[in-house]
Amino acid sequence: MSTHPSIIIVGCGDIGSRVAKRLLAEQWTVYGLRQTIDQLPTGVIPIQADLTQAQCPSQWPDQAIDYVLYSAAAKQHTESGYQAAYLTGLQHVCQWLTAHQQQPKRLLFTSSTAVYAQQDHQWLDEDSPTEPTRWSGKIMLQAEQLVLNSPFAATCIRLAGIYGPGRQRLIQQVQQGATAAPTQVFTNRIHAEDAAQLITHLLKTQHAGTTLAHCYLGVDNAPSELVEVINWLRQQLQINRQSSELILRRAGSKRCSNARARALGWQPIYPSYQEGYSALLKAGN
Repeated sequence: MSTHPSIIIVGCGDIGSRVAKRLLAEQWTVYGLRQTIDQLPTGVIPIQADLTQAQCPSQWPDQAIDYVLYSAAAKQHTESGYQAAYLTGLQHVCQWLTAHQQQPKRLLFTSSTAVYAQQDHQWLDEDSPTEPTRWSGKIMLQAEQLVLNSPFAATCIRLAGIYGPGRQRLIQQVQQGATAAPTQVFTNRIHAEDAAQLITHLLKTQHAGTTLAHCYLGVDNAPSELVEVINWLRQQLQINRQSSELILRRAGSKRCSNARARALGWQPIYPSYQEGYSALLKAGN
């Protein structure tokens, strides 16, 4: 039996696969659960499953599991889609762990800064009030409560807007001439590589003997006004034309602090939007 730590990554998509590759390089045993297992990284042990189905997948391991990362994504940006991914699926995974008498040392859940509804540009941390007004934030908060009230030690990672390869909607909007509404709106973001690096860092920190907190904010070092980001992108892309499209934020204006994560020794590769988007533009994606 392997002496290396083991993990099941539930919803092993973009972020989960990035985490998997990092852990495989550290000799972890990595199981990846998703519906299309042919897209799993090489070295990941496949578990093919539909999280909306209560029956435990046949490939679920029988042996002890050290960690679980729940990083499933909703198939549709709808209330029912979110409920299926973040509530129903999460309940099923907890049931499967219990049925196999598995007691992971930590269950990590990738949540969202959508649980915050603040609109007054204030700085927020993990202890700030969570009073979401939109259905998406409410469901994510319910999922956090489900995780934290489960029989397993758990940590929620509230990720801000993820950008990176394949996640370039803002760049595409700017290329089409879209501009920002002339209002002060702060936005928070994290590069996909930094999101994966943070999750990996938390797992390794826990495995090294440091008990994780119940929550961490996954954001870069520099919350920025939306108009600043868009104007910078327009300059980098040398876009002069303006369309009638205005880029709007769906929820609030807040500045999220990553101080708790950085206190554990984590530092983002891309500390602000400028480094992250510069790398994307240079790579042509």
